[in-house]
Amino acid sequence: MKNLSEADKLKIPYKMLSEDAFSQWLGIEIVKVKLGYCQVKLKVRKEMLNSMQKSHGGITYALADTAFGFAANTHGNYAVSIETSINHIEAVNEGDELTAESSVSIDKNKLGFHVVEIKRNTELVALFKGVVYKASKKWEVE
Repeated sequence: MKNLSEADKLKIPYKMLSEDAFSQWLGIEIVKVKLGYCQVKLKVRKEMLNSMQKSHGGITYALADTAFGFAANTHGNYAVSIETSINHIEAVNEGDELTAESSVSIDKNKLGFHVVEIKRNTELVALFKGVVYKASKKWEVE
């Protein structure tokens, strides 16, 4: 299998999103992609609220996890999460637009360590950390 060009690697998150019904249901949009980096966004809707009328923590987690997965896969190999954690810092409300910005902090041969900042405008509302395992299988993009 041929090695992907940098331009092809940057197409991977778009391919992933096109095949990800859950992220599409959430309304996640890709804002920016670079090697080892991805920024995504969503707007919090009524059906995403918990019993306290705040965004369910799973929404923030899912947004961060999507950014993390997209960024990790820009290296061209399938990358799957093996450990994640999130710290919820501020409550999130209906109508808030959130962005999640994932960047690789440490990139090893088989492992990648990422930090994702989830923000409402410039305010940090959650911090996510994740580790991926990079498989030998390579992405194919058109």
